[in-house]
Amino acid sequence: MEISAEMVKKLREMTGAGVMECKTALSEANGDFEKAIEILRKRGAAVAQKKASRTTKEGIVTAYVHFNDKIGVLLELGCETDFVARMPEFKELAYNLAKQVAAMRPRYVSREDVPQEVIEKEKEIYLAQLKDSNKPQQVIEKIVEGKLEKFFEEVCLYDQKYIFDDTKTVKQVIDEAIAKIRENIRVTRFVRMQIGEE
Repeated sequence: MEISAEMVKKLREMTGAGVMECKTALSEANGDFEKAIEILRKRGAAVAQKKASRTTKEGIVTAYVHFNDKIGVLLELGCETDFVARMPEFKELAYNLAKQVAAMRPRYVSREDVPQEVIEKEKEIYLAQLKDSNKPQQVIEKIVEGKLEKFFEEVCLYDQKYIFDDTKTVKQVIDEAIAKIRENIRVTRFVRMQIGEE
C-alpha cells in the first residue's frame, strides 16, 4: 500500500513519533492507523526497556498547587542530560505527573518501592476476608493476587491510569516519552500535601 505524506503527518500528530518511524509503522500496518499506533507503542516500550538501566542524574523539580490552595505536590522527574531537562515537553510531563499525584494520591512511585511488610499486611487482610468463603485454596490465591494488583494500581504512581488518557498507565506514558526523547526518564520522588491531612 502507498503511504502518503499526509498519512505520515496524521500519525505524527497522533503519536509524536518521528517521520521514518511513522512511515515504517504505517507500512507494516498496511495503512491501518490503530495497528500503526500499536506498533509504535510496542517499539516505545522496547526502547524504554533498553534505556531503563541508564542513570538519571539530571532533571527538574516541579510544583503543582491545586486551584483551591488546599493540595500541593512537589515532584522530581529525572533524566540523563540537562538538555532534556530544559525541553518544554519534559517540563510539561513533569507538571502533568504532579497533577496526577494531586488527583490520584499515590503513596509510592512503583510497586518495587512498596515495602514487603505492607504487601504482607494487605495479603493478610484479603485472606481474612476470604476465610469463611469455602473456596478452594487455588481460587483464594487467585483472588488475593487480583486484589493485590488492584492495590498496586491504587497506591503506585506507575500503575495508575493516566488522568489525561485512561487508556494508558502512567508507566506507559513515561515509556512513550522515553521512546520519543531517547533518554531514560523516571519519577525519582514526590511529596503530596493536603490541608488537614497527616
